[in-house]
Amino acid sequence: MTAAFTPHGGAALKILLLTEVRLRMRRTGTLVAVLALIGLTWLMVGDPARGDAMIVSDGARVAYTSTSLAMGSAALTGLFFGLAGFYLARGRMGEDVRSGIGAVLAATPLTSAWFLLGRWLGNVAYLCGLLLIFLATMLVLHVLRGDGPVQPTMYLQTYALVLLPLVFFTASMVLLFDAWPPLMGKGGDVLYFFVWVAQLSVGAVSAGERGVWHPLLLVDFSGLGAIIGAIQQVLPSQGLVIGGGTFDPALATRVLPDALWSPAMVWTRLGSAMLALLPLLPALLLFHRFSPDRVKARAARGGWSPLALLNRWLRPFARLVRPLFGLATRLPGVAGQALTQLALTLVVNPVTVLAVLALFVAGCVVGSAQLGTVVCVAILLWGVLISDISVRDTQYDVEALNAAAPGGRVRAYVAQWLAAVALALLFTAPALLRWLAQAPLRALALLAGVLALSAAAALLGNWSRSARLFLGLFLFGMYVATQAVSVPWCDVAGFNGAATPASVAAYALAALLLFACGIVTQQQRLARK
Repeated sequence: MTAAFTPHGGAALKILLLTEVRLRMRRTGTLVAVLALIGLTWLMVGDPARGDAMIVSDGARVAYTSTSLAMGSAALTGLFFGLAGFYLARGRMGEDVRSGIGAVLAATPLTSAWFLLGRWLGNVAYLCGLLLIFLATMLVLHVLRGDGPVQPTMYLQTYALVLLPLVFFTASMVLLFDAWPPLMGKGGDVLYFFVWVAQLSVGAVSAGERGVWHPLLLVDFSGLGAIIGAIQQVLPSQGLVIGGGTFDPALATRVLPDALWSPAMVWTRLGSAMLALLPLLPALLLFHRFSPDRVKARAARGGWSPLALLNRWLRPFARLVRPLFGLATRLPGVAGQALTQLALTLVVNPVTVLAVLALFVAGCVVGSAQLGTVVCVAILLWGVLISDISVRDTQYDVEALNAAAPGGRVRAYVAQWLAAVALALLFTAPALLRWLAQAPLRALALLAGVLALSAAAALLGNWSRSARLFLGLFLFGMYVATQAVSVPWCDVAGFNGAATPASVAAYALAALLLFACGIVTQQQRLARK
């Protein structure tokens, strides 16, 4: 095959681009992401009438001009979008492999470079489409709560400089993780979470000393360091808060000027956008081209990602789970089905058995002050595992078989939810018992959070037919929870000790609503058959 930029290649590129955008925009996960973006927008732009502001400088509110709203919303969106965008755009290569389309694509004369370029452009167009929806929401909020006229060009300029490097980086990492078989599965999903956290840390460090350019700004793809630096240039502050905070109404409102971006910072952001393309080079070199000996054979061997290697080394621990299958056959109805789902999760991931044993010991021996940390680790591991439970039937083409079994889809859905709850109890049983005796509110927070997260995993998995929608939202939520340790609404499982009766009741209600929504969804699917 020869690579040539011909009209035929251009037409193929256009088809690839449009196909990628259409397929992704039609996903249920996209609808959920759009709703999450809209909700995030309303939360981040606090109402000044209630004493809240998006940007606070030394206790004074920064006026809601187009400049401040654009800068503040871009900073906060960069935190969420770098993670959620990856999980939303990821997985197209895996879908091609499972559906057989990959073999058709591999037989076409289109070169790998041209194909990957089309996929990358599709990723970029999709992510930019989500940002445009976010921009439209921000403009509406500006009309409702803003100070001064709406300046669309100011929003577009700020979003282009701040968020386009992040879009390029996210799209490039999606392509790299999908192009190399060891990163195509759950191991790659978890690895990217740590890449995302490291990238945010770079942004915080690159802000550095006021007025001093830092080389790390070039790899500040989220734009966090650039925004902090730009604001501090014109608004020197010892207490700058971006993301929402209370202000002193007695202090004069501060106003950001329109011209915030210096030529040096503009060139830095352009350089960051260029560096964001670097993952495309290893993606091209490592691309499997849907070759059976590189994808399907490796999948059969279980891969050689760190998680796959651990599971193979710890396979003897899976023998501890075998009695559960016998017990499941003797239990009637949904209980036996739920126990089967739980046993499958433990057998497929022997590392989970070791984690359960380790967390059980830790939960029994650590002091009360460290018990929250043990629960936090347990919930993090548990959330990664349960993201697969609700999509396992789809992945292995047994969904129709479950639908034909007694109880059908509804019982299968309830069994998935119960399996997730049971797995959480295995991880947190010692901590739960100790909190019931010492801190009942934290125990109730743990139970309510587990019920709500289990229902969310089952519902989102059945809606999107993918584990990544729940996984992305869950990991982002856990990151926020570990940073906002004093906020009751972020203490989803009681591990921060900040939960209140109101937050516990809210999560219990959310669990009920999510579970009911899942039941209704399954019944509607049955009615359509």
